[in-house]
Amino acid sequence: MALLSVRNLHAAIGDKEILKGVNLEINKGEVHAIMGPNGNGKSTLAGVIAGNPTYTVTQGEVIYNGKNILDLPVDVRANEGIFLGFQYPVEIPGVSITNFMRTAVNEKRKYHGLDPMGAAEFLKLMEEKKKVVEMTTNLANRSVNQGFSGGEKKKNEIFQMAMLDPTLAILDETDSGLDIDALRIVATGVNKLRTPDNATIVITHYQRLLDYIVPDFVHILYEGRIVKTGPKELALDLEKNGYDWIKKELAEKGEL
Repeated sequence: MALLSVRNLHAAIGDKEILKGVNLEINKGEVHAIMGPNGNGKSTLAGVIAGNPTYTVTQGEVIYNGKNILDLPVDVRANEGIFLGFQYPVEIPGVSITNFMRTAVNEKRKYHGLDPMGAAEFLKLMEEKKKVVEMTTNLANRSVNQGFSGGEKKKNEIFQMAMLDPTLAILDETDSGLDIDALRIVATGVNKLRTPDNATIVITHYQRLLDYIVPDFVHILYEGRIVKTGPKELALDLEKNGYDWIKKELAEKGEL
């Protein structure tokens, strides 16, 4: 059984249809990259899977761990093991990363019938996971994302992912705004967290991220549908030829 099956998914914002029949299947242990031009539905797909109420699903199913999750609220999906790394992480003034993460970790434990993690155990876990993204102690004691650089925000996203240990991680343009050193740290962190029991969806515009996080499959999402799927080399074709060749190929097939 696939970890995630997206079947004929249609979704809209207001009267504007954005997803127009997305089909996608992901198994545990896999990394999938989703590429495509701006405004074609990549972030919408991520938001729909994670439960963002901005989007209205008009047709289709999202099956996760054997059950349709479209009626589940966002917090339940998160506690079930779905993690979304934001393209633009929000700031939460006055809430330290430490307190924020302790609340999140213990809410997930409560959902699964476990006792809260004690302070000493939590701090030990936090020190261990901070190493994944080379996070400093000073950063952990600051308010969530407040005054952070772009690289610090993205490192914090992967640190949160490490703490919550999701089964399905969706990273929405994690590489945007990163210099080469921050990109390496973030990508290395993602790779360290990969196991045979979890899966990752990487949404990106650029091949450079996929030099670090090597996908098992690359999907091109164009005009609300996944129109092409291939191995990691498909990303190289995109970088070389742009999206015009996809448009031409679809037109020749009568699919535009």
